Amino acid sequence: MKKLVLSTLFVLQAVFVFAQEKPALTGKVIDAKSQGPLKNVVTTIQSTNQTVLTDFEGNFVFQNLPHGEQTLVVRFNGYLSQTLLLELTKGETLELGNVVLEEDITTEQQLSLVTITENDLGDDNSGSESTSGLLQASRDTYQQAAAFNWGQARFRVRGLDNAYSRTMINGVSMNKIYDGRPQWSNWGGLNDATRNQEFTMGSAASDFTFGSALGTQEINTRASHYRPGNRITFSGTNTNYSWRAMATHVSGLDDKGWAFVVSASRRWADEGQFEGTDYGANSMFASVEKKINDSHSLNFTSIYAQNSRGKSSPNTQEVADLMGVRYNSYWGWQDGKKRNSRDKDIEEPINMLSHYWKINEKTTLNTNVAFQTGTIGNSRIDNQLSNNPDPTYYKNLPSYYLNNHDNAGNWVPNYTQAASAEQYFLSNSQINWDAMYIANQNSSDAGKSVYVLYEDRTDDKIWSANSILNAGISDNISMNAAVNFQKLKSHNHQNLLDLMGGSYFLDVDPFFTGDATQSDLNNPDRIVGEGDTYGYNYNLFATTIDAFTQFKFTYNKVDFYLAQSFTRTQYQREGLYRNGIYANNSYGKGDKVIFENFGFKGGLTYKITGRHLLDFNAMYMTAAPTMRNSFSNARLNNNFTPNLESEAISSADASYIIRAPKLKARLTAFASQIKNSTEISFFYAENIGDTEGDEDSFVSEIVTSVDKRNLGLELGLEYQITSTIKATAAASYGQYIYADNAKLVTNDDARTIAGLNPIRNFGTNYLKDYKLPGMPQQAYSFGLEYRDPHFWWISGNMNYLADSYLDISNILRTDNFTIDRTTGVSYPGATEESVRELLKQEKFDNFMLFNLIGGKSWRISNKNRNTLGFFASINNLLDIEYKTGGFEQSRKATFVDAQQDNVNGTPAFGPKYFYGYGRTYFVNFYINF
Repeated sequence: MKKLVLSTLFVLQAVFVFAQEKPALTGKVIDAKSQGPLKNVVTTIQSTNQTVLTDFEGNFVFQNLPHGEQTLVVRFNGYLSQTLLLELTKGETLELGNVVLEEDITTEQQLSLVTITENDLGDDNSGSESTSGLLQASRDTYQQAAAFNWGQARFRVRGLDNAYSRTMINGVSMNKIYDGRPQWSNWGGLNDATRNQEFTMGSAASDFTFGSALGTQEINTRASHYRPGNRITFSGTNTNYSWRAMATHVSGLDDKGWAFVVSASRRWADEGQFEGTDYGANSMFASVEKKINDSHSLNFTSIYAQNSRGKSSPNTQEVADLMGVRYNSYWGWQDGKKRNSRDKDIEEPINMLSHYWKINEKTTLNTNVAFQTGTIGNSRIDNQLSNNPDPTYYKNLPSYYLNNHDNAGNWVPNYTQAASAEQYFLSNSQINWDAMYIANQNSSDAGKSVYVLYEDRTDDKIWSANSILNAGISDNISMNAAVNFQKLKSHNHQNLLDLMGGSYFLDVDPFFTGDATQSDLNNPDRIVGEGDTYGYNYNLFATTIDAFTQFKFTYNKVDFYLAQSFTRTQYQREGLYRNGIYANNSYGKGDKVIFENFGFKGGLTYKITGRHLLDFNAMYMTAAPTMRNSFSNARLNNNFTPNLESEAISSADASYIIRAPKLKARLTAFASQIKNSTEISFFYAENIGDTEGDEDSFVSEIVTSVDKRNLGLELGLEYQITSTIKATAAASYGQYIYADNAKLVTNDDARTIAGLNPIRNFGTNYLKDYKLPGMPQQAYSFGLEYRDPHFWWISGNMNYLADSYLDISNILRTDNFTIDRTTGVSYPGATEESVRELLKQEKFDNFMLFNLIGGKSWRISNKNRNTLGFFASINNLLDIEYKTGGFEQSRKATFVDAQQDNVNGTPAFGPKYFYGYGRTYFVNFYINF
């Protein structure tokens, strides 16, 4: 017995000694201002990926760490991360004491960023601009530069549209099925409520979704995950709104297991930086969580964000020269106020119920059910056989008369009429609302309006459900899996808003004759009033099911992951009108189209040391075409797009990463290819039919087999020069091009009326080697920041942006442009050199932007975290004028027409441009209590 006891004691002593040989690490994380503890802070040892969270007292403890040099990273939402270099000694416990975290100033920058990027430019009911996905960018220096410095110039990360990113709220996809883009206005103005986010770059691993080539953004609205407290902010700016007020309350988890978050904001302006752009937005957010027990919690989230804004017009160079780059043709005076004819109104509330199940210490299951409904409307003026009310209508401008040709094709400029047109335009440069009201009152048919205001309106109802599983299979292997379901009913119609002094409007198209004039043969010559549907009326249905699995492997020197996905997508149209042009193919439900797609991706991180890493990611996937591009002319018929097929998306990147206490850097080389894309647009074009005299055909242009290739380098550097001074640098160099030619057909309603197939094949669309438009392909930034120990800071950065190109017209780059369809030979003068000169893609001027940012905060109570502060920024300090994008017009679709339109050097149908903001400011005051 005595020997047994001695043996047991010896074994226990040996175990104790062995355990003591492995060091432990302890510390406490506190707030820099309040000196109070911070709970749920993420602390990670980089070489091992071991992670622990701080407790209620801010304490963290690591056991069983390898000895030697290690790097500790301390991260917490709303605070600057800390990177600490440690030397762990075998058999000893390292006590760090207090680790101090400072508030992250970029949480204030995000408020100003919204005012820059929120103003999407499209006229259809699509999602918004590409840079908004960076509103909550990661702490990566490059990402911050892309969001805060280059975003104002419509910079796109890796040259990709945000349809190739994935945005989620609690794992539920917010990308619209219609066009694949997230509608950021659905939660606009709720910055405090949407700050809890996880962001992954490119095709890197995400715990929530397979993702795509650009990255993923997951917004978490679980009430217990917010930091308790209250916050009130008030802001002033001169961008697309003037004032903003916001308030947020977070209760924290109480003793009974309840947690509440409430937030609300209002943004408004009589006029933004561009003329006539009024703005009004109201946003509300509520999240309630009930912790049932240690394993189960329920959370309900409700988001309401209403937004109404007046749009600004793209203008030709001729108009900009006459009126300036802030000119907006969409508004006019009425009763002493500016009234915009092109308003965009969004109101699509989201309600979501989430269940969180902690199955065991290593396994969780999150299930969400969401319902979203509401409307998006884009207003404009409709007129029947009356003068075009657009003040920039081509016959109102001098160029129309300066480029005049007689019937023999001789140039006969009319300088007298050109001068008269210029004077008339300068005196009548805005919409004349009074004239349209008078025209309606004097209508030849008493009470019948010839001008009305209507909106292209979409009423969506979408149900979403998903389950997300996260499981630790072993100490080194974890699994993520999810299944998602979405079902959409989208009602699309033309809604009459204002009869403008008349009593009724006739639902016909007077530009056609016979049955073709009728929008609905089931109700011919229908009289409509305000609030009625007319013109077009149809439903779109979509059902998507997707699933993904992902396995992550973590070891001392190497981490890697493998993921796979499957998606099934189904579309169908239901016409609610029997259109007179497509009498047998417009009313009722059409056929269904189904796409089945898959994806594979993987990545590897090699840890050279705790501070030096190599990272690789690669992905291949196919994706269904968007609903927008799946129907050739959904407003009028059930036809699907010819040659419709899934996109093929591939991407790869390789990075060298440095994470040292003073130096943080990332250098990345990336490549992506998108094949078999489809693009649809609508416009009036001349001389694209089969016979002479068919000018001004309104067509839908369908471009298929579009291939795009993006190659480039990204660099982000951050160096802490002293304890108070930090330098940052970022660079992006890309080559974003059309990798091959495409195919082009048009859908022309006039051909259907003539008894012909509405689809006309234009053959090859010569796009190869043209640059992808609308964003700088080069961007560089350098900045200095001073952060004083007394909690004030100031920073400045200079940015150089280059290689941005005009969006080219597709129809101009077909054989139709150079070959006379009546003779089958090239137009006279259409030599290779002359055609190349006419079709040369316009490159915008390079430019520099200087920004200044600063702020100050005060602790107003020693007992808690009450703080008062302000943030201020000036962007484009030197008031540089620059173009952010633009597009060629497709009206002059042949060499002869295009050449004649440009004979005077100022084409009547020249490109239209968008311009960036001039000097802007943003001032934000806040109080936390």
